Amino acid sequence: MLSRIAAAVVPSLGRLTVTSDHATAPAAGSIIVANHTSLADPGIVLAALLRLGVEPVVMATAGLWRIPVLGRLLEQGGHVPVHRNTHRAAGALDAAAVALRDGRHLLIYGEGRLPCRLDAAEAPPESFRSGLARLAHASGAPVVPLGQAGARRVTSGRCVKQISGLLTAPARRPRLHVHIGSPLHLPPEVETATATATARAAVTAAWRTAAHHLGEPAALTGR
Repeated sequence: MLSRIAAAVVPSLGRLTVTSDHATAPAAGSIIVANHTSLADPGIVLAALLRLGVEPVVMATAGLWRIPVLGRLLEQGGHVPVHRNTHRAAGALDAAAVALRDGRHLLIYGEGRLPCRLDAAEAPPESFRSGLARLAHASGAPVVPLGQAGARRVTSGRCVKQISGLLTAPARRPRLHVHIGSPLHLPPEVETATATATARAAVTAAWRTAAHHLGEPAALTGR
């Protein structure tokens, strides 16, 4: 349901295009790891994945479950709340591993947070948390890097600018692009720090491809 709502709403906010290194969708039971830049990008990523027939389980901050309607949709969809900085935090990885074993795709944000920047420009992904690598080691699931660009053209900056960006997006119709890279295998014998760095590099490459499609300076200059 959440993916289908995103697919219905996103075309009104901008012009979404999707590319992939493969003609087929990510294999069932894959971990899809994306860069996180804006409050708008989860919807954009879900809409892009649905074009490939993929409706993932999403790992997201537990606070979203307290929002009326959205919380109910998250609960009904079997999405995974992350209770950060509590004794319940580790349980999110266990729930995610169960979803993967059941053949669900899992969408995770390696950075685990939004950037503090106020501008609308693109930039490479920030440092990744170790949870992705630990989940890949425990589950043996392939990791599919996903890069998205353009979401900050919809919403970014302080609260007033966020609201303004969302309200004016239907008139501006910014270009949005999602690129899906080749799957990675992060075996348990690869130490967590190395696996985390490998995943971040792959997501950065996918982001660079997406940003290049939009002509973003950060991608064109190779920074």
